[in-house]
Amino acid sequence: MVDYRADSDGGIGREVVAAAPNAIVTIDREQRVLAWNPAAERLFGWSAEEIVGRRAPVVPEELTAEHNAVLEKVRTGGEVSLRTKRFRRDGGLLDVRVDTGALSSPDGALLGYVSVYHLAQDDETANDRNARRAQLVRRLTDVVADINAELELPAVLDRIAASLADLTGADAGGFVLIEGDRLRLVACHNLPDSMRDSTADLRPSLVGRLLREGRTILLETGDQDRLDELIWSRLPGLHTIALGLAATGGRPYGALYALFAKRKVGHLELELLELLAGHAGIAVGNAMAYQEAVRQRAHERAVFDASADGIAVLDGTGRVVQWNPAASELTGFHAAEVIGGPPPFQLPGPGDKLSIQLPSGTWLDVLCAEIVETDEIVVDFRDITREKELEEAKDLFLATTSHELRTPITVVRGFASTLDSRWDSMADAERRAAVHTIAERARSLGQLMDHLLLGSRAGAGELTLRIESFDLAELVRAATLGLPILSDLHRVEVDVPDDLPPVAGDALATDILLAQLLENAFKYSPDGGLIRVEAWVDGDRVVLVVDDEGVGIAHASRERVFERFVQADSGDRRRFGGVGLGLYIVRSLARAQGGEVSAHPRPSGGTRMRLALRIADTPDALT
Repeated sequence: MVDYRADSDGGIGREVVAAAPNAIVTIDREQRVLAWNPAAERLFGWSAEEIVGRRAPVVPEELTAEHNAVLEKVRTGGEVSLRTKRFRRDGGLLDVRVDTGALSSPDGALLGYVSVYHLAQDDETANDRNARRAQLVRRLTDVVADINAELELPAVLDRIAASLADLTGADAGGFVLIEGDRLRLVACHNLPDSMRDSTADLRPSLVGRLLREGRTILLETGDQDRLDELIWSRLPGLHTIALGLAATGGRPYGALYALFAKRKVGHLELELLELLAGHAGIAVGNAMAYQEAVRQRAHERAVFDASADGIAVLDGTGRVVQWNPAASELTGFHAAEVIGGPPPFQLPGPGDKLSIQLPSGTWLDVLCAEIVETDEIVVDFRDITREKELEEAKDLFLATTSHELRTPITVVRGFASTLDSRWDSMADAERRAAVHTIAERARSLGQLMDHLLLGSRAGAGELTLRIESFDLAELVRAATLGLPILSDLHRVEVDVPDDLPPVAGDALATDILLAQLLENAFKYSPDGGLIRVEAWVDGDRVVLVVDDEGVGIAHASRERVFERFVQADSGDRRRFGGVGLGLYIVRSLARAQGGEVSAHPRPSGGTRMRLALRIADTPDALT
């Protein structure tokens, strides 16, 4: 990268540039700044360190076409001097004179462009040029309005081609469409009509070159053989072809050709060609959009009317302008009752969801989306009354069951205390049988009670855990120590490395969820098999898995099994009973301590339950 700021060994050339009173700016072929001398720093307000290596943000948007036309003219030979506007860093506009020439290598290859800027003074030449440019721009405005008034695509293309001579002074011209790897001439002016619909390969054409170089305008001059290769350039005396790229929706759609045989082309004509090509893309896009809109209108109306969701469209003042049949059915309000007024229920903010209950008792989930282009709001709503009733029933079940179970648990534990106090008056066999039975009932009921209470708290978001560092390996070994004797049908393997790092979490909560995972592994592999517990480090997490060779979990149920009161339906899985809280509690406890648990199939059958907890010494692990 060239930097013309003076240094110790830059030579006399660098010193001259650095001392020059005029701003000197050098850019490469991609318009990235190569050199930015001190005068440029003073004129525009940016330092060389800020600008070198990127595009200088000095060209106003409305003058981009003018700038590109100047560079294209310079690229094909000669220099361009013009008066124009450029931005300062503070946002102000400078009235400058800029002289632009090509930067070439010793062998003549184009390396970039050199522009010399100075503040312009009023002069008749600049005024004449600006007046002419203003006149042509006004004419361009009229032409664009005329083009956009057409909605049929062939008529749009013919009007575009006919506008070339008027705006650019071209002797002839045409419009070519890009159709895959081919070009097709679809409109022409002052060319034989027989040439219409002729085609050519895209890649070797000027359009292909334009696309490969990533430019929007191209000027080809001089080589008559090269010009005569183009099938739409059969114009006696042709010496120059100017080409502007047209795009619709950001995609190159075609190109506008201006052919010069008697007249010459300047940068102003190139600027107008680029502007016209840009408007041509817009006009073509409008015509295509109109045709598509006509085709889709009936389809969209059918979808709107047939939707099972209620749909309403509100204008910028919040008044209903559309109300589909489902909206009438869900709310009981017919379209005639609501159109022109506000919707009969509260709305959430755009992008949000709100659950509301109508006076009829119906619950609705309401979503809003804003159409920025039209300042309208689309409201979508559906009936969730059944889901609300089910959720309330579940919460009632949890609360009622938890309350009702407290009494038998208290009685059982009280009875155990009574036996303990009257131990001497009872036979030994009676004492042992009673204590064993009561203890088992108390344990089972207590476990169910704990599950119900944990499920209720998790559902209400009231789980509070104490996050600290603990030894997961020790907890796993303790939890699996007595497992091998629980079943003659199962084999238990534990593979936990001795150097497993401590994790951040709640040891008691982790013990509860691990016990549930182990219980499920036994419960849902009734025919026996291997139960394997394994742990390892994965990045900033410790991963613990519990594998079984049981009935497995259907693909559709691998997430649903973690919901409250859900049991996956996989074969005869429903025979295992339970209220469907175990895995819900497991996931709630895991997430409450910054972890995650998930269910996965095993290739050979059965299920892998995967728990991941943060390593204790990672950033924010204990927060």
